[in-house]
Amino acid sequence: MLDVERRSAWERDGFFILPRFAEPGVCKAMLERVSELCARAESGENVARAFRMPEPALRDAPGSAAERTSKLFRVHRDEPIFRTFAREPRLLACVSGILGPELDCFLSQFIFKNPGALGQPWHQDAYYFPFDRGPQVGVWLAVTEATLENGPLWVLPGSQREPVHAVEPDHRAHAQFGYVEITDHDMTGAIPVLLEPGDLLVFHGQLMHKSTDNLSRGMRAAMVYHYGEAGTVDATLERKGYTINDWLPVLRAGVPVEDAA
Repeated sequence: MLDVERRSAWERDGFFILPRFAEPGVCKAMLERVSELCARAESGENVARAFRMPEPALRDAPGSAAERTSKLFRVHRDEPIFRTFAREPRLLACVSGILGPELDCFLSQFIFKNPGALGQPWHQDAYYFPFDRGPQVGVWLAVTEATLENGPLWVLPGSQREPVHAVEPDHRAHAQFGYVEITDHDMTGAIPVLLEPGDLLVFHGQLMHKSTDNLSRGMRAAMVYHYGEAGTVDATLERKGYTINDWLPVLRAGVPVEDAA
């Protein structure tokens, strides 16, 4: 999966896209399952490790719980469809070509960008990962189409070579909890990442990226996994007092871990 062209793009730009990586049925099943979990979580039911984060601008909006949700974290261990995708052999072959043959999936998040939701300011995912080694690899599966109108990602090619930058809090009204912004770097040269359902974006944890507001009438949804080298020391809990990370072995000696439940 990590051929010469993709390796070159990774080293030059910090990302590449695998078109039509997942079948439409997989995307549909993911969206249906997360929508069900959001409804249960909003009603106060126990959804195991999953953690729902409401969308601040849409807390009182009509419609379903999914339409009022920003993100649903930690579904890669207990939910079969998401656990299976986290161990997908083609995906692991790609990520292991970057990080090596011993991999853990340490975080998953289903991201909703509903109409009226704000985007996320410029940031690097590595800012949120106080680990003893890097890089980390993010994989972003487009569950729905990502267009200029519905709040796509924008990336700054080559910015993965930057260190983790200092940030400022996101002071916008209805900003999501924990959002920060890089303000000390020139973002000239940023490009939008426009995706069809089933396309997969693979990106470096230090790549600078943002998303824009959803100005359309439809949902933009994505399923995102974060991978790190097995044996990584994670200091998130000690530094922040809480963590949403959940380190799940997915590859050992180049072989997918079958008992990943």
